[in-house]
Amino acid sequence: MKQEVASQKNKEIKGLEMLLDVPLQVTVELGRTKMTIRELLKLGEGSIVELPTAAGEPLEVLVNQKPIAKGEVVVVNEKYGIRLLSIISEMERIEQLK
Repeated sequence: MKQEVASQKNKEIKGLEMLLDVPLQVTVELGRTKMTIRELLKLGEGSIVELPTAAGEPLEVLVNQKPIAKGEVVVVNEKYGIRLLSIISEMERIEQLK
């Protein structure tokens, strides 16, 4: 019986390993806003689009357009990065799959 369980776990691990190299799209969302076509057409270089997200507020981290974490912007070697502050629980991530 123990050997069967171990064999099943090995199969699951090998199956999971096949997925580890699948590329995913990771997005950090600073905020969203709505505007009319008229407002959009008025935009030009130097225009500012206001977002409802307050400065310092945690940003959403999305994987394949599904939220998985919240984080804050950091600068690493003169490039932007994000420090993860909280990760959505495993149960919440499973619920999002439905």
